[in-house]
Amino acid sequence: MRQLVRALLFTSCAALSGVAVSACCATAPAPVQVKPPPPKDSDGDGIVDTDDQCPEVAGIAQLGGCMDTDGDGFPDNTDKCPVEKGDVDHQGCPPPPPPDADQDGILDQDDACPNEAGQASANGCPDRDGDTIKDADDACPDQAGTIEDKGCLPKAAQKFAGAIKGITFDVGKPTIKKASYRTLDDAVKILNNYPILRLEVDGHTDDQGPDEDNMRLSQARADAVRQYMLDKGIAPERVEAKGFGETMPVVPNTSAGNRAKNRRIEFKLLGKK
Repeated sequence: MRQLVRALLFTSCAALSGVAVSACCATAPAPVQVKPPPPKDSDGDGIVDTDDQCPEVAGIAQLGGCMDTDGDGFPDNTDKCPVEKGDVDHQGCPPPPPPDADQDGILDQDDACPNEAGQASANGCPDRDGDTIKDADDACPDQAGTIEDKGCLPKAAQKFAGAIKGITFDVGKPTIKKASYRTLDDAVKILNNYPILRLEVDGHTDDQGPDEDNMRLSQARADAVRQYMLDKGIAPERVEAKGFGETMPVVPNTSAGNRAKNRRIEFKLLGKK
């Protein structure tokens, strides 16, 4: 039957001529297939908008297409502090610092005086002289002392505060005279006996000579005293040396006797830094 139909179709087409035969006998064109558009990805992060929780901002798949600027695992769109690393308990923000009411760097929980700025050496309480005894309990709050003496200097050390007699130098030089060694050795003993104390050595001159030369000489003499003590075993951080030249006279430079008083070495006994 199929063969008969084909024969009839061929015969019908053969009865036509020219273009009509070609049109009749040509195969019908295949239908055109239109591809659907790709899924939309507005931010170009490779995550389609329908799956992207932040479709306008490029992000990462692990966070649903959102960004995590601070890298703390919380996407920026839910992070209360998107540029500071935080934790779950604070919604992506860092935890607040422990309380320090007086802002002295010592936490209230460890501070014996939480409402007064103080020093760690005095458990957070004020300690002006740095002797580890809080001012409220210190009988001499402006002069470093010992616990045994209620914050004051022991009697043996009191003579080493202020101008020190017995320390002399060659004229115009920083060379210490041998007669000074006994006084310096006694000062070394005090520092050895009271490790809590530090010493500031201050050099002073009279007004004779150029100001700059006097400043240099006073510093050199203070340095010489410091070096003597270091050579005797005192730790470098326990002794400071400062030169003041002729800037701090104790009496007017109006006579030879007064000038002799102004040429001096002073000791300041200090507490811990």
